[in-house]
Amino acid sequence: MNKRLLAFLLYLPLVILPAIGQTQLVFGPGPEGTGSALDAIVAVVNDDVITRRELEAATATIKIQLRQQKVPIPPDSVLENQVLERLILSQLQLRAAERNGITVDDATLNAAIETLARRNNMNLTQLRQMIEKDGADFAKFRDDVRREIMAGRLRQKLVDSQIQVSEQDVDSLQAQLAGGGNLGGGGNSGADGEREYHLAQILIALPEGATPQQVETARREADKVLARLRQGADFRQMAVSVSAGRQALEGGDLGWRRADQLPTLFTEVVPKLRPGQLSELIRSPSGFHIVKLLEVKGGGETKGGGETRSSAPSNLVTQTHARHILLKTSPQLSDDEARQRLAQLRQRIQSGEDFAVVARANSEDTPSAEHGGDLGWVTPGMLVPQFEQAMNELQPGEISAPFKTPFGWHIVQVQERRQGPASTETERARVREALLRRRADEEWELTLRRLREEAYVEIRLQPAAASVESSAPPTQ
Repeated sequence: MNKRLLAFLLYLPLVILPAIGQTQLVFGPGPEGTGSALDAIVAVVNDDVITRRELEAATATIKIQLRQQKVPIPPDSVLENQVLERLILSQLQLRAAERNGITVDDATLNAAIETLARRNNMNLTQLRQMIEKDGADFAKFRDDVRREIMAGRLRQKLVDSQIQVSEQDVDSLQAQLAGGGNLGGGGNSGADGEREYHLAQILIALPEGATPQQVETARREADKVLARLRQGADFRQMAVSVSAGRQALEGGDLGWRRADQLPTLFTEVVPKLRPGQLSELIRSPSGFHIVKLLEVKGGGETKGGGETRSSAPSNLVTQTHARHILLKTSPQLSDDEARQRLAQLRQRIQSGEDFAVVARANSEDTPSAEHGGDLGWVTPGMLVPQFEQAMNELQPGEISAPFKTPFGWHIVQVQERRQGPASTETERARVREALLRRRADEEWELTLRRLREEAYVEIRLQPAAASVESSAPPTQ
């Protein structure tokens, strides 16, 4: 099983492809019934519709994913409601991106899929053959990747580019991490900042401006869920069944978070939990959260299975020696033209031309161009997330495909890596980046919530008694 490809695909809104690897999988919607049943409308989303065919295809794929993760599958009626909510939100994001003038041309899409294939040691032909061997539609695959890129650019435009972090904010979080503060206490001289937590959550949602009666109803529902969990119910199955969180269909898994990356709502709660322990109900404007701490690592903490791990010295970080070429878009140079030019430059370098010579002649990052594109030794948090992500995916000697950041289009080459001390400036940059991501994540959640609540959504799933207009995701 190729876990790297699985991890990438789980980010796609429809979870269109659960794995590529040795396991034999069945792609696509499976056996078809009558055309009229498959084409029935199960939801109206503003001016769009979602059909029974789309819902059954997405539900079948989710079931494969859950079986691979050994998550008990809830009844079809419950699972279909959750999958339908994901389809609705995906459609709303697509239309919001289009309203904001966001498009993804074929060249950019091809580059993204090429990167996906390369990460998994395949070429495009091999990737396509792997996807299609069990009957999946490669055109549908491309469309879902395009949607995910558009959703990312929508977030960048509406949220990420608007977030601000002050020097006082950085000082405050650094003080908390150094002295324990609200991150679990103990004063371990930065140990809390190095600790990582593997979390899962269940969210019982509330609409914006909820009435006291709605709040009380949601609280009672959350209490029932918490009671069932404490009686031994499977957390992952419960998340798939009832959670309104965006990670519900992944069993509520939020992944690993450093202490400085914890959602603000959880910073006082999570460090006090033991692996396997559940939180009390946590109230937020979005509803009631139940958090489970799955594992801990770093800071000498005990992992979920009882294994004790010692963290690496807190002053050591992975440093990367990299060089790049930058082209800035302008009225005279479009995104597509910049990408094509960089692809040609990359090909010339791979054919034997010297990277430094090509960078001096072409890169529009003047300070680094004078040194052959050399950025020197880069530590985490020094660069924008898009650049860091592309750089971190490379092995020494590799050159990335063209990619875009707020500064323009780049190709980057990793020359070498090492473990080195983190300077004061590096630590502040890391904390600043953590704050930016935390605030952006929280604002994006609110943006998606408003997008859902402001939409006209008519659910037509059977055996519903009647179609109703919905303004918030059901809490089951």
